[in-house]
Formats: sequence, C-alpha cells, structure tokens
Amino acid sequence: MDAAFMGETFLRLLGGLPLTLNLTFASVVLGLVVAMSLAAMRMSGVPALDWFARAYVFVFRGTPLLVQIFLIYYGLGQFRPSLQAMNLWGFFREPYWCALLALTLNTAAYVSEIMRGGLQSVPAGQIEAARACGMSRLLLARRIILPIAVRQALPGYGNEIILMVKATSLASIITMMEVTGIAHKLISETFRAIEIFICAGAIYLILNFLVTRAIQALEYRLSPHLRNAPSPMPRLVAASE
Repeated sequence: MDAAFMGETFLRLLGGLPLTLNLTFASVVLGLVVAMSLAAMRMSGVPALDWFARAYVFVFRGTPLLVQIFLIYYGLGQFRPSLQAMNLWGFFREPYWCALLALTLNTAAYVSEIMRGGLQSVPAGQIEAARACGMSRLLLARRIILPIAVRQALPGYGNEIILMVKATSLASIITMMEVTGIAHKLISETFRAIEIFICAGAIYLILNFLVTRAIQALEYRLSPHLRNAPSPMPRLVAASE
C-alpha cells in the first residue's frame, strides 16, 4: 500500500466530513422529536394512536433503510405534478432533504421503542412514593421518571447514534458527496478501492470512537450511585461454588 496516497486520500475524504456530521446530527435530533411523539402514542392508552405508532414502527423497522431512501427520492419523483401543486417539489427534488427525511423517519422508529422501554423500566414503587410526597406531575417527571428512563435508555440510544453515523454512508447512493460519496468518486478516478475504503473506514471508526466516549461519559455522569458499587461477579462466582 502507498502510504503517501493514503494520506492524501484521507485528507480529501475529510472534505465530506461536514456533510456526514450534518446528516447525523440533524437526523438524530429530528428523529428524537418524532420518537418522543411515537412513544407518547404507544403509552397514551388511545387505541387509534397506539395502533398508528405500532404500524409506523413495524414498517420502518421491517424495511431496509436503503429501500426507504429509494422510495422517497426516486419513488416520490413519479408524483411530481401533485407535489408541485402542493409546493413540495422543491423539497423532494433535493437529495439532501430526501436523505435527511429517510434517516429521520428510520431512526425515529428505533428510538421510540428505546424510549418506551426506558419509561416502562421506571419502578412503580418510586412513582407511588413521589406521589405520596405530594410531587406534581411535572416535578415527578423531572426528578423521578426522566432521570431513571434516560439512564436505562442511554446504552441503546448510544448504539442507535452509532448506527446513524454509519447509515449516512447510504446517502451517497443518491449523489450526496459525504465521506462515502467522495470515496466512490476517488475510486472511479484511481481504481484503488482498498486504500480508499480503508481511509473511509478509519474516518467512521474515529467518529464512532468519539461517540462511544461521549456516551460513556454521560452514563458516568448520570449514574453517581453506581460508581463505587461493588461488582456482583464475585458473589455470583461464590454462589456457583
């Protein structure tokens, strides 16, 4: 392998990093907003809202993200007259907005289930104790429900963020020049796929390393009661003996 070529390639691939980070950050934030609405529907007790959220999660978790991108970018293009009549064609003709929409809708389906699991993991006894102390619903949510739910959901949510960092590479399929898109362009020019994809993989690896460090730091901050807790493993080993 040519180290000089790989160094030059790495620097050129960094040109797509802002777009990769933009897609990741925007889709994660917007997906979180949609996911909160879906989780609220699932736990609302209203059958119509519950079934709508169930159907949404089933469809977007059960179909590949690549297919969803194709359907939004290429599929909706067949309805151009209707979209123009509704003044939506300016949105759906741009690959950036189509990629962002697909990523947002996809991650919302997964995050809604992660959030629902976190909320349902809050012990009922703690909620009853807080109510017995006279806490209002807002104070109960801020001091009891949300801190516990966030701690429980954070590992799964961190995994979803990592998946979204990698999922942005699919935007290259619809002409987006993020890291993978630039990698494809360089391969078509040089025919040196191995070196280029090694450099691209290294960039994604560095990004996800930073994400995992940030998630671990947040977990540490939100779990002060677990920092000095003894490990249960010695007791398990002793019990087995």
